[in-house]
Amino acid sequence: MGTRASFMKSIIHLLVASALMASAAMAEVRIDEKVFGDSLGGWKKRDKQAAEYPLSGATYRTYRPEASPTPDGGIFVSVRIDHVRGWLSTDDHAILEVTINDKGGIVAARSNIAIQGRSISSDLIRGAGETGKVVVGADRAVQIGTELVANLSEKLLREKIVEAGRVSFPAALRHNYNRLFQAIRQEAAAPHASEVNPASEAKPEAEAVKKPEADPALPKAAPAEKPSNGAGALEIKPYATPENAELPAGQ
Repeated sequence: MGTRASFMKSIIHLLVASALMASAAMAEVRIDEKVFGDSLGGWKKRDKQAAEYPLSGATYRTYRPEASPTPDGGIFVSVRIDHVRGWLSTDDHAILEVTINDKGGIVAARSNIAIQGRSISSDLIRGAGETGKVVVGADRAVQIGTELVANLSEKLLREKIVEAGRVSFPAALRHNYNRLFQAIRQEAAAPHASEVNPASEAKPEAEAVKKPEADPALPKAAPAEKPSNGAGALEIKPYATPENAELPAGQ
């Protein structure tokens, strides 16, 4: 009995582990646009496609993020950010690109800033520790954001850009990066049509062949009489012949 109980317990553990793996495989990563937009003041500009907000004495505009799935089950997100410079000046533009894995963690980021016809691009930041090992979880996201801002700021200084709103552009990118990280969601995906329980699909057919109930208004049929002998064969007698009458000789 003990061996059988241990075997059944192992089977149960295996089924639970399989169910957990299946649910994890069906998880879907996405960006909650409402949370992201509300953190920037709301999607109130450009037909509710952008949000504007002040930062470090300048005004910036962020557009709704664009996301696409990656082969490993994560998503690639790009966000356009403008430095609003006024009516008589041309706005500066930037693109923030973030790669998120299937578990909702940021694994890489880069950015490109266009100022007065000049393009300044950051390196692709992946995040690694002092020993070269990849940092995981929220620590990795923090490190990627920090390195991204440092990399862009260094390249802006090389270009001798000193205008206040432009110098603080990397900080605006980090601001959006942090807000985007807070808007990452991992949810269970809806089951595919082919994964519907076949038992539930067969149920209507089973109900269709269900025996109909008898109408209570109709007279009930008399139950069939069982044969008197144990063999189940019927006893055949001549019509109107008394039970104790003797048959004539020769018959």
